[in-house]
Amino acid sequence: MTDRSPPDASRPSGWRAVLANLGWLLASRGVLAILSLLYLGIATRTLGIADFGRFALVTGAAQGLALLVGFQTWQVVVRFGIDHRARGDEAALGRLYRACMLLDAASAILGLGLAAGILFVWSDRLGIRPSLLRDTAIFTAAQLLTVRSTALGVLRLTDRFREAAAADSVTPAVRFVGAVAAAFFSPTLHAFLWAWTAAELATAAVYWIMLARSGDLTLIRRVRTERHRLIAENPGLMRFVVSSNAVSSLGLATKQLPLMFVGAFGGPAAAGAFRLALQLAQALTKLSQLISRAAFPEVVRTLRDVAPQELGRALRRMFGASAGAALVILLLVALVGKPVLVAVGGSAAYADAYPLLLWLAAAGSIDLAVVGFEPVLLAGDRSASAMTARAIGVVAQFALMLVLLPRIGAAGASIGVFGASLVGALLLGVMVWRYVRVAARA
Repeated sequence: MTDRSPPDASRPSGWRAVLANLGWLLASRGVLAILSLLYLGIATRTLGIADFGRFALVTGAAQGLALLVGFQTWQVVVRFGIDHRARGDEAALGRLYRACMLLDAASAILGLGLAAGILFVWSDRLGIRPSLLRDTAIFTAAQLLTVRSTALGVLRLTDRFREAAAADSVTPAVRFVGAVAAAFFSPTLHAFLWAWTAAELATAAVYWIMLARSGDLTLIRRVRTERHRLIAENPGLMRFVVSSNAVSSLGLATKQLPLMFVGAFGGPAAAGAFRLALQLAQALTKLSQLISRAAFPEVVRTLRDVAPQELGRALRRMFGASAGAALVILLLVALVGKPVLVAVGGSAAYADAYPLLLWLAAAGSIDLAVVGFEPVLLAGDRSASAMTARAIGVVAQFALMLVLLPRIGAAGASIGVFGASLVGALLLGVMVWRYVRVAARA
C-alpha cells in the first residue's frame, strides 16, 4: 500500500522539491527527446514527405481532439488531494480519485462521438484515404480511451515522480521499436499508425499497473462517489475542473490545431514539413510543461503555508532563471536548427521549414520564460484569470492565421502560434502581479 500519511520533515520542501521532481521528469523527457528524433527520422525517411504529412495530420488530429475534450484531472487530484492527504482522510481522497476517473471516462466517450463525426465529414480534407480510415479510427480510439490523467495525478500527489517518469518513457520506447519494425517489415503508413497505437496502450497499462500495485485502486473501489459529500469536501471543485480544463485545452490544443490549418491550406506535404518543425520546437514547450507540472504541488503547498511576499520573491527568481534558459535555448535552435531539420527529415526539402522552426521556437521560449505564472493562478483559485489570458491569446492566434495563411502559407500558422504565446504571457504576467499584490495587502 502507498503511504498516505502526511509527509515527514525529511521530505524536500519548497523549490528544492520542485528541482527533485523536475529531475525525474527531465530524465524521462531526455529519453523521450532522443528517441523521438530517432523514430521521427525513421518515419520521414520511410514514408516520404507527403505520406509523413498525412501521418502527421492523423496523429495531430487525434491528439488535439484528446486535449480538447479531456479534463486535466491530474491538476484536480493534486490541488484538492493535498489537504485530504495531510489530514489522513482516505475516504475523501478515494472519492476525489473516483470522481476524476469518471470525468476521464466521460471525456473519452465524448471524444469518440466527436471523432466519428469528424472522420465521417472531413476525412478527405485531412488527407485520409478510404483505405486508411479503419486504422485512423483505431488509433484515435486508442488515444481517447487510454486516459491516464487521474493516475498521473495520484503519482504526483504522492511524490512518486520517478514512477511517473518511468511510465512516460514507455511511449517513446514502444514508438521507436515499432518504427524500426515498420521500416523493416512493412514500410507503410498503416504500420506506423499501429506502432503509435501500441505505444498508447502500453503506457496506459503501465500507469494503471503501478496504481494497482500501490493499493490506490483498492482505495477507489472502497468508496462511492456521493456527489454531495464530494462537493462539500472539495470547495470550488466544479469551478476549478471547468476552468483548469479550459486553460489546458486552450494552451495545448493551439499547438495541434495549426497543423490542421496547414494541411487544409497547403496539403499533406506542407503539413509534413510543419509537423517536423513543430516537433523540434515542442521540446521547449515540453520543458515548460515539465517545470509547471513539477512546480504545481509545491505552489499549492506554498500558497497554503507561507506569506505571499515569499511567493513573490520565489517567482522573481524562477522567472529570471527560466527566461535566461529560454534565451540560451532559442540561440541554440537558431544556430543548429537547419542542419537538425535536414538530418532528421533525411531530405534537403525540410530546410525550407527553418523559418517555421524559428517562429515556433520563439513561442516555446516565451512559454518557458513565464512557466511559473500559470501554476500560481491555478493554485491560488485564480484559474478564471489564467483561462482568460489563454483565451485572448487563442483569439489573437486565429486572427493571425486567418489573415496570414492564405498569403504566406505555413509561416502564417507559425506566426499565429508565436502571437498566442506572446499575448498569453503578457496577460499572465499582469494577472500574477495583481494577485501577489492583493494577497500581500490582505
